[in-house]
Amino acid sequence: MATSPDRIRIGIVSISDRASSGVYEDKGLPALQDWLTAALLNPIEFQPRLIPDERERIAATLRELVDEAGCDLVLTTGGTGPAPRDVTPEATLDVADREMPGFGEQMRQISLHFVPTAILSRQVAVIRGKALIINLPGQPKAIAETLSGHEKASGIFAAVPYCIDLIGGPYLETREEVCKAFRPKSALKNKTP
Repeated sequence: MATSPDRIRIGIVSISDRASSGVYEDKGLPALQDWLTAALLNPIEFQPRLIPDERERIAATLRELVDEAGCDLVLTTGGTGPAPRDVTPEATLDVADREMPGFGEQMRQISLHFVPTAILSRQVAVIRGKALIINLPGQPKAIAETLSGHEKASGIFAAVPYCIDLIGGPYLETREEVCKAFRPKSALKNKTP
């Protein structure tokens, strides 16, 4: 008998001085929510946050989403470039138990296929407790490209479900036409029905 997919709680954080103060409409949160809703079969409870580029505020928000709201996955968008106010990577590292450098490396590799300025990106990914936190680019098009990948480079989300398995989180199931999750064959055999 098939069981329904695990419920997952996902924190989505858009980091922008101007969007958080109402200068322009935030496009990061809708882009994240739309992509995740299309990619995952799991019922999702989103925990959205729109905050300014302030290191302490970003770190406090990430701690709150993991430690208090119980998010299994937190995706941020914005604040990862070289500008003085771009402090998302530093704030993310401030809350980390462990760093996951492969995510940042792959995001830059994917983006280099589209723009030469990808080398200016400083995205990081970390584990805090039983949650995975990943910094994504700021533009909706770049968010989708990074998560999905393209014919020459795998998107980073393919590795997210197995990473969450390994740190003790819920079992994520993806829609293969959007993003095919990778799991070793032994991990697939060990999934309880």
